Amino acid sequence: MANTDSVSVRVFSLNCWGIRYLSKHCPQRYAMIGDLLCKEEHDIVLLQEVWSEKDYLSLKKKLACSHPHSHYFKSGVIGSGLAIFSKYRVHDTFVYRYSLNGYPYMAHHGDWFGGKAVGLAVLNIGSLTANVYVTHLHAEYCRDKDSYLPHRVVQAWELQQFIRHTSAGADVVILGGDLNMHPQDLGNRLLRTYTGLKDSFLETAKFEGCEDGLTLIADNPFITIKELGPFEKGIRIDYILYKGSPKSDISCNFMCTTKGSVPDHPFPYSDHEALTAELRLKTQSVTDAGSDGQSKKQDSAAEKVAELVDIVTEARTEVKVGLHCAERMRYTAARTGVMGLALLILELAIAAVPWLALGAEQPFPRTSFYLLAALCFAILLTTTLLYIFYTMELKSLQGAEDQMRLAVGSLQEKLRGFPLAQPHNPQRRSPEGQEPKAFDPEE
Repeated sequence: MANTDSVSVRVFSLNCWGIRYLSKHCPQRYAMIGDLLCKEEHDIVLLQEVWSEKDYLSLKKKLACSHPHSHYFKSGVIGSGLAIFSKYRVHDTFVYRYSLNGYPYMAHHGDWFGGKAVGLAVLNIGSLTANVYVTHLHAEYCRDKDSYLPHRVVQAWELQQFIRHTSAGADVVILGGDLNMHPQDLGNRLLRTYTGLKDSFLETAKFEGCEDGLTLIADNPFITIKELGPFEKGIRIDYILYKGSPKSDISCNFMCTTKGSVPDHPFPYSDHEALTAELRLKTQSVTDAGSDGQSKKQDSAAEKVAELVDIVTEARTEVKVGLHCAERMRYTAARTGVMGLALLILELAIAAVPWLALGAEQPFPRTSFYLLAALCFAILLTTTLLYIFYTMELKSLQGAEDQMRLAVGSLQEKLRGFPLAQPHNPQRRSPEGQEPKAFDPEE
């Protein structure tokens, strides 16, 4: 391949923690973020947890000169919290809301009300078409007993599907956001292996920032030790991922993160650290590869397919765990609802006694009778709504499991087409910090 053109693109990503009236120093931090973006003049800015549209409009006004093009992705009850600002014109946008996103009765977590989604913006960077994605997946509140893991795995599955199916005509793919997954978590491996996306932190030629690229650190005053669990120094859950195409080559020349404190300010930009990646895009002309190159490519593809079979199988197992849990919860809701209905029918029967037996008095005090009837009705209504919710959850989990089953069958059939494919060890895992091998479904 011959290089014909090159351009540098600086990408910025930050979870702003912008919950109005709840997040600490929210207006002041938005002002600080706006000042930073005006000063640094990144080419593409990807923000998460911008929950208030007023805050987005305030940033849009402040960044009108440095980032004239922007879009706010709307979804859910209070929005998706996703926004993009760009020096390049935004030609098209689309937002996909994940089918599973926590539970409405877990109001203190709030994920269900946020409408977690992935937003797509199509840009033209020189002669290249770039698909830029921004996303925010469900949070992990307890690593040891993570009841949301099946939801997050399904979100990762839907995210990789969305990227693969919408980026077919793109020369460059860039994904930024808070994935709420460690580098070697199942959903992360599924996303990067299936799409072929590369991790900026692992690929960069030069890095400055927190040790090991951590984005949720103990030194941040907004973070408590309890949030980090067994990871005393911090965790890495925010990412800038990218990949090129036959028409373009993309590499990461430099990456940096903030380090908690901000000079001349009493508090940091957010509870998360901001990421900046300097990407180098090169336009290429495709030339024919020799027979040796084709042979090596085939051997590499066989290994990638085998690895992907293991990952998708592992994801199916986790989704099945979620299925069993949802079935139990739906059964519990149905049983409780039947009990509430039985009590309500009994109440109605008792209420009919004075009408059927002329002159008979109501055997129970009127106030207690009405309170018990209201309680029975509330139980019946609540369990009915929960039954409907768990049925919807079951359908989404079953749909994802069916898709994974078909994908595994297709990959295994493809694997049988490689005569030199070697047996793959399902127990083998990539070491921490090592980029998983990418798989191109078109191979």
